[in-house]
Amino acid sequence: MMQNVYLAIPLAPLIAAILAGLFGRVIGRTGAHTVTILGVAVAFGLSVWTLLGQLEPGAVPYNASVYTWLVTDGLRMEVGFLIDHLTALMMCVVTFVSLMVHIYTIGYMHDDPGYQRFFSYISLFTFAMLMLVMSNNFLQLFFGWEAVGVVSYLLIGFWFTRPTAIFANMKAFLVNRVGDFGFLLGIAAIAHYTGSLDYATVFRAAPSIAQHTMSLFEGQPWNAMTVVCICLFIGAMGKSAQVPLHVWLPDSMEGPTPISALIHAATMVTAGIFMVARMSPLFELSDAALGFVMVIGATTALFMGFLGIVNNDIKRVVAYSTLSQLGYMTVALGASAYAAGIFHLMTHAFFKALLFLGAGSVIIAMHHEQDMRRMGGLRKYLPITYWTSLLGALALIGFPGFSGFFSKDALIESVALSHAPGAGYALFCVTAGVFITALYTFRMIFMTFHGEERMDAHTREHLHESPWVVTVPLILLAIPSVVIGWFTVGPVLFGGYFDGAIVVNPAHDVLREIGREYEGQGGFILNAFRSLPVYLALAGVASAWLLYLKFPHVPASIRAKLGPVYRVLDNKYWFDWFNENVLAAGARGLGRIFWRVGDEMIIDGALVNGSARSVGWLAAVTRHMQSGYLYHYAFAMIIGLAAMLAWLLTHAA
Repeated sequence: MMQNVYLAIPLAPLIAAILAGLFGRVIGRTGAHTVTILGVAVAFGLSVWTLLGQLEPGAVPYNASVYTWLVTDGLRMEVGFLIDHLTALMMCVVTFVSLMVHIYTIGYMHDDPGYQRFFSYISLFTFAMLMLVMSNNFLQLFFGWEAVGVVSYLLIGFWFTRPTAIFANMKAFLVNRVGDFGFLLGIAAIAHYTGSLDYATVFRAAPSIAQHTMSLFEGQPWNAMTVVCICLFIGAMGKSAQVPLHVWLPDSMEGPTPISALIHAATMVTAGIFMVARMSPLFELSDAALGFVMVIGATTALFMGFLGIVNNDIKRVVAYSTLSQLGYMTVALGASAYAAGIFHLMTHAFFKALLFLGAGSVIIAMHHEQDMRRMGGLRKYLPITYWTSLLGALALIGFPGFSGFFSKDALIESVALSHAPGAGYALFCVTAGVFITALYTFRMIFMTFHGEERMDAHTREHLHESPWVVTVPLILLAIPSVVIGWFTVGPVLFGGYFDGAIVVNPAHDVLREIGREYEGQGGFILNAFRSLPVYLALAGVASAWLLYLKFPHVPASIRAKLGPVYRVLDNKYWFDWFNENVLAAGARGLGRIFWRVGDEMIIDGALVNGSARSVGWLAAVTRHMQSGYLYHYAFAMIIGLAAMLAWLLTHAA
């Protein structure tokens, strides 16, 4: 019974994707969105039912294989499900956000000729993510991992007639291949040391892996668990866009806005965060790996936030915000506050999807204009979009009482109590990042919805609120963006919700220390006013108001005075330049060398063309023996006979 229910959750969106993709012309536009919305709605309903079942007293996790694909040398490759509190929470988040995106897509993609194809892709995306989070083994995890990558490639390049879209999806594909190579090495090492790909078996064998060493460089042994965890995390760096493998995510904005929300809020980019939390029994055995995770996350959290301040594309501002917030989640993982990282993942999914879809509503109203410098004063034209976006912005900056406040504040406190390598650096980054987040978030709100109207007259005349299929998802996402943290902070962070699903070394358990002083939501809020982050957030909002509403001429003068700094930010720290002009150019140069030497000189020159020339030369020599004159042949026969007689006489003697 339960196995059939769990099978139905990923299969419902998969079947819907097949129907919309292969039979889209038959069922039409209405049929395509109806069947895919129904499929995701079924998955969401069953996910909620699964979560409620897991919350019942005495409920135990479900862990079973449903299909054996291959057994080779004792290594079993299976399809199976692990359903516990962590999985159930992720399933609900993925399916709810996906459902909202599906409904929103009806309005956003209304006039697009690829309507049915788009619905097929986003439903397939949901299937891939569900297979990833529900897996009980590394093979299925890797299948879902790669499947979300393939579908994201299709979605980022959905408008394939645009060269920028094709460049962006290829960039995402190649950067993720770098991360996935490390991820695959980690899985291979696990299979080598344990002889299994099953989570439960691997977790039981984890202490034995930690006893092994391997030599990556001569004379320098490395702890095997550290190498395994770092390799796995390199995969997470690609999927969850951590420095330096973050460069694909801002360019993914070339895809339609609904997929920006789906990729950035609840699916692909959260896969790495979920994976590290799921692998907590491994990461807890390596302090070096935890320190590496924390430093990478902290760097991403602060330095990607800076880029949101200088960007003028409304979708890219939200994209850089996603990069920064993923860094916050990663820092929590490095501090062993896995519950805080997943809690922030959950709250972030709601308010970040809300902000992306709100940006899409603005883009619809502005006739697909995305530059905030050509907006302003939209509040009176788009009231629902404005108020819902404002709620999402308040949640993002961690305004007291909003969902983002509870998750971000707990996260920062966890880092403050951590003794992991790099904790001091991480604390500075996440604390300073609070001010940066508030500054770029309300810069976006003020430039878009307040101040003078900077659009052209034609656009102004046709401004109006988006249709209900756009505004209803905004309202439904705004509700959890405001209240979900209030209702879940206690049980998720301090009530043992993840007991059994996440393993924390008692010496690393910073959340337990925070929980000793937890006195309910009200006490949590009051305690926050005794620390710096709340005031930094308010200072960020005030700074944005002063710079972009009260004194809008000041940013230009600041930009002029900080010219070198601005150029660094405007060029995105030159990561793209380095990748395109050093790595890519170097790879192309190396390819040309191999082509010249290997292909032209060796393969074509020596082997293919060389052998042909050799045969031609040999034929030219031997053809003189076929002259057609009888006396030539008679002479050759006499010479041959004489040679044979000489050989026989010599050997007979």
